[in-house]
Amino acid sequence: MAFYIGVDGGGTKTAYALFNEKKELLDLVKTPGSNHENLPGSFDEAVEIIWSGVSALLAKNGLTTDDVAGCLMGLAGVDHPFQHDALYERLFAKGLRRFELYNDGFIVTKAGTPDGVGIGLNLGTGTCCNSIDDRGQMLQLGGFGAYSGDAGNGWWIAEQTYCAIYRDLVLLTRPTAMTGIFCEKAGIAPEADAFVALVSNFDGDGADAQARLLSDTMFEAANQGDAEALAIVEAMSDAAADLVAAHAKRQTFDRDVIPVVLSGSMNTKMPNEVFLRRLREKAQSRAGRSFDFIKLTAEPVTGCINWMLESIGKEANP
Repeated sequence: MAFYIGVDGGGTKTAYALFNEKKELLDLVKTPGSNHENLPGSFDEAVEIIWSGVSALLAKNGLTTDDVAGCLMGLAGVDHPFQHDALYERLFAKGLRRFELYNDGFIVTKAGTPDGVGIGLNLGTGTCCNSIDDRGQMLQLGGFGAYSGDAGNGWWIAEQTYCAIYRDLVLLTRPTAMTGIFCEKAGIAPEADAFVALVSNFDGDGADAQARLLSDTMFEAANQGDAEALAIVEAMSDAAADLVAAHAKRQTFDRDVIPVVLSGSMNTKMPNEVFLRRLREKAQSRAGRSFDFIKLTAEPVTGCINWMLESIGKEANP
């Protein structure tokens, strides 16, 4: 039996999956996020996290690196060749062999489309949009935060929502339904002092939970037709549609309908019907192409085994 390892490394968690040649998932372990851009120890700390996860998966199943026929990693933060090389060299020094590194956005396409061709739009902790076209060409857009105009990820939505509620409660300028929704969810009185005090949570252990609460608040208010929430949705869908349309224009897709795989918690776990409707409308208008928007239901890490076996098949049948 041949064994393969897939790694999906994000900003908040990293998944390590053990597969066989039949694509059967044999085991799965998780560790904290491994995006070097979020870690004080940068590349060194990221590699320690990844190596500990791979080692734990192997030890749990009585295997060593010699038993692994292939390993493919989709890692957040691998946006430039120098980042790829820095991580690759450190993992190689640890003793890992026969492995490949890509940005985590690419494994989304391999996990969510029948033939591994299409566009992957990830809106989770961060934003990225990746594609693999019918020629096998790979393209990554976004992922640089404010420098690439990223919008629609959890932190961006949380900041926009906090600002909107601040304008309502503190500046007394633009009322929004988000104020009442959020204060009820957070268990606080809808008062300026109580709300402003929550800003300290963005620097503590509860930061992720507060960001999720604010994001959920925005989507709920948008579905109710709140004007301030809908303005956030418009900005979010503008940025996302521009990314999708750019891939359609820059890449070579021979098919009439281009698959767009939606991944990340903002795409798959939030009540985001209004956003998805606006995204579809804008992307198709701006690209002049038809898209099939697919919410990813499989674990993104399954894209790793799909990709590895696809590559083996191509090598056997050039």
